Amino acid sequence: MKLLYSTTSPFARKVRVVAVELGVQLEEVPVATLPTKPDPILAAQNPLSKIPTLVRDDGSVLYDSRVICEWLDAEAGNKLVAASGAARWDTLRRQALADGIADAAVLVRYETVFRPEDKRWDDWTRGQLGKIKAGLDALEADAKNVGQSFDLGHIAAVCALGYLEFRNIVSDPLKNRPRLAAFLASALSRPSVTGTMLA
Repeated sequence: MKLLYSTTSPFARKVRVVAVELGVQLEEVPVATLPTKPDPILAAQNPLSKIPTLVRDDGSVLYDSRVICEWLDAEAGNKLVAASGAARWDTLRRQALADGIADAAVLVRYETVFRPEDKRWDDWTRGQLGKIKAGLDALEADAKNVGQSFDLGHIAAVCALGYLEFRNIVSDPLKNRPRLAAFLASALSRPSVTGTMLA
């Protein structure tokens, strides 16, 4: 299987962490894509020209990190997302929260780096930063169960935190969030996390 990805994407990193956790071998194919300049290799596989995109061995394609991660996990016997029950919805809710933080962070990056300075909308950027702060506070409250498991929701949280740090979207996102800091310190002991750092 081929994973079309970018080394700077928190969503592609999430798929890469999942693959390592599940022992799945992926051929990683880096692509360079921007909203204004799609990569032709990626566009040929994904009509949205977004990463990550997974090309399966039979030639069929999956895209969006949530779909790819759930498919990989289902194929492996639901090790990172429970097949049913409260644990499933808790994991998926945590993933949605972390992905929302990462989405807002990517939008801040696009607005402050790629949009021409005279067209930037400061109120809109502040709104995204507000979502990030609220999301981090929610992750802090959610981190009370650190150490009990490492599911897809936890993986998404690690990747969102890593992106915030990598792009310096907010200064010191772990400040006054001790449970979240403890969670991240614990996650950094896992080879799946250290081996997929954004670069």
